[in-house]
Amino acid sequence: MPPKGKDGGSKGKEKKEDGKGDEKEKGKAVKGGTAVKVRHILCEKHGKITEAMEKLKAGVKFDEVARTYSEDKARSGGDLGWMIRGSMVGPFQEAAFALPISTVNQPVYTDPPIKTNFGYHIILVEGKK
Repeated sequence: MPPKGKDGGSKGKEKKEDGKGDEKEKGKAVKGGTAVKVRHILCEKHGKITEAMEKLKAGVKFDEVARTYSEDKARSGGDLGWMIRGSMVGPFQEAAFALPISTVNQPVYTDPPIKTNFGYHIILVEGKK
């Protein structure tokens, strides 16, 4: 009963958030991995992401290509940090959790790039937990 008294007028909101949180926790236990440490290169135009892909295939380090080509805040080597399941857009999340762990020196990335409403992504996963 004490939580109801504390919530005041936001009882409905709190219940919904708690319900979603419980579902996420159950899903995490079943699915195994709950977060990935992600780097990406994001380009709005397909031509530019294709150029970035060519650089990667030529042996240029992932973080260097990200600094040059990525069009978002992750220009610092493309590092997005730890992202939890449910915080990424669908196609990006599916690709991120499907990739094996790799490094910028020996990258395993999405080829072909992943298309989302933000543009085209080349994704690399550095860790899972």
